[in-house]
Amino acid sequence: MDDAGHLSVLLDEALKLLAPKGKQVIIDCTVGLGGHAEAMLESSGDETHLIGIDLDESNLLKTKERLVRFGRRVRLFQANFADLEDVMEAADVASADVILADLGMSSTQVDDPSRGFSFQTDGPLDMRFGTEGQTAAELVNTLGEVELADIIYRYGQERHSRRIARAIVRARNRERIERTGELARIVAGAIPRKSGVRHKIHPATRTFQALRIAVNGELQNLERLLEKIPGLMSVGGRAAIISFHSLEDRLVKQAFAAAAETGAYRLLNRKPITGGAVEIYRNPRSRSAKLRAVERIR
Repeated sequence: MDDAGHLSVLLDEALKLLAPKGKQVIIDCTVGLGGHAEAMLESSGDETHLIGIDLDESNLLKTKERLVRFGRRVRLFQANFADLEDVMEAADVASADVILADLGMSSTQVDDPSRGFSFQTDGPLDMRFGTEGQTAAELVNTLGEVELADIIYRYGQERHSRRIARAIVRARNRERIERTGELARIVAGAIPRKSGVRHKIHPATRTFQALRIAVNGELQNLERLLEKIPGLMSVGGRAAIISFHSLEDRLVKQAFAAAAETGAYRLLNRKPITGGAVEIYRNPRSRSAKLRAVERIR
């Protein structure tokens, strides 16, 4: 656990699959607060070097402090992991022995009201991992009703997407929607009370997920990363992805299966690895985490 109380998901399982050791190049595509990175550096030799990538500048500053004891073994880059090839070129690295991407959000992002990822505490409707691009407020207040419904349905798998989009448009016609609490109330009011959603998760959960994915182009960026990973691995190198919802896991499963079909790669686990009871108890956010890994064999 780091100073902010963030727990690295499937840490032991990832270390076992990736087995970093000796003179290797490790790339943590979503270095976050440095939990996985620190563990991989500790379990490998002094000749192992790590490249850490993250869009979130505040996370990178915290990670820099956390990993300072490893000195020149660590280089950090503020970038999108979809641009992995460019980062490797900037780092003068041709291939990697270990590649890890944890697609989950850090607790510092979720729990910071100013970032707008959560409706648990009211804040501005932002949802960007970085500082560029449209905010969630801009999407909510400018997209057409049909396009908005499509995003909520496709990325949030929300069956009440049309009702929610209609309610959002009605509300914004009266006054621009700027706050997370306001949007959560609009969404909750649009979902029928008799639907089972209200008894399982907050009715705005899927809509917030959908908007976050759309704002950050998460699935498109993941597809770009998955396309590049096989060609950037050393022979004997391993790559692992930790996903948190079915849309991500499906992309990872398909990409790794396609790589294995070429005969140059092998799946390290046929079924996704999930958290055990103890980890889920300590960190409820790990409940939906799934780990898949692949190895380059020639």
